[in-house]
Amino acid sequence: MENKKIRVAITHGDTNGIGYETILKAFEDPMMLDLCTPIIYGSPKVAAFHRKALHLETQFTAINSAEEARDGRLNLLATFDDDVKVEFGQSTDESAEAARKAMARAKEDLIKHLYDVLVTAPVKPVNTQPKEDRSLTVMVSEVVRIGLVTTHLPLKDVPAAITVEKVIDKARIFHQSLKRDFRISNPRIAILALNPQEGAEEKEIIRPAINIIEKEGIQAFGPYVADQFFGENLYEQFDGVLAMYDDQGSVPFKTLAQEYGVKLKAGISAIVTTPDQDPSFDIAGKGIADEHALRQAVYTAIDMYRHRIEYDEPMGNPLPKLYHEKREDVEKIRFAIPKPKDQFKREDRKQQETQEQQKPE
Repeated sequence: MENKKIRVAITHGDTNGIGYETILKAFEDPMMLDLCTPIIYGSPKVAAFHRKALHLETQFTAINSAEEARDGRLNLLATFDDDVKVEFGQSTDESAEAARKAMARAKEDLIKHLYDVLVTAPVKPVNTQPKEDRSLTVMVSEVVRIGLVTTHLPLKDVPAAITVEKVIDKARIFHQSLKRDFRISNPRIAILALNPQEGAEEKEIIRPAINIIEKEGIQAFGPYVADQFFGENLYEQFDGVLAMYDDQGSVPFKTLAQEYGVKLKAGISAIVTTPDQDPSFDIAGKGIADEHALRQAVYTAIDMYRHRIEYDEPMGNPLPKLYHEKREDVEKIRFAIPKPKDQFKREDRKQQETQEQQKPE
């Protein structure tokens, strides 16, 4: 296993965007080929056009199937035979269709286990009615990891979409991903409030959900008001943050991660990552796209693959937990949201009364 290079499939994204530029730049570094065996799902003709237009020298080898991929090469698998007109910076039906065909072929090969992990280059979001998704979108950087309870919803529809069951389900997925994909043995998860002040959602949905998952042994804390949570850098105390909707998580994430963020889907069997970028049509073809996010998406996918092997092997025959870890109780106190002063006074008074009653006469 140690001698086998990880096979990384990479779809080319929208052919009028920055996908090929970031891929070719990322694999200019020969050390990337020492790390993995890349298989680009796209078009050799389109790749050659981008390379010439951008004055890049990255070499690739055209192949017809994933089985033909060889170590030490940038393998480029032809996913369609049609000629595609490249119009830098233009969102066209033709470029979107080229991205769709590459993804369709990559999915077919994923089912056949012809590669290990999948990295997708940016495509233009499609405005469709979101389906019920049992996975969890997680944004990852070296600074913070943020999961999203709901995605692609208008803000007015978010409150109705947040339920006790959904918060519990997403927290469970996040907890397992932090353990298995990131190898954090006892992850701490901060859960954000929906409202800037405690309202019905916090009292009736989020707080009860936290209480339930706490009883399952998940180290969950909150709900925290988002602006205060990020403004006071409280995220530094946690392994993951669960946000209620897109902007609540993506705005602070982009501020903290800048151009090196990665998105992944937790809770699915496949390892799929993507750079936290859009096709960036405004800079496509200008040679100024930054490849670091694409490279980081490759690194993240490889790390997840290795972490899952490390996690799954010993978990095949787990030892029973023989004792209660004291740090679990300590951390519940440490990350608890401060209580109002009058509540502390009431609790102190009650404790004093109890002690007075217990004194011998």
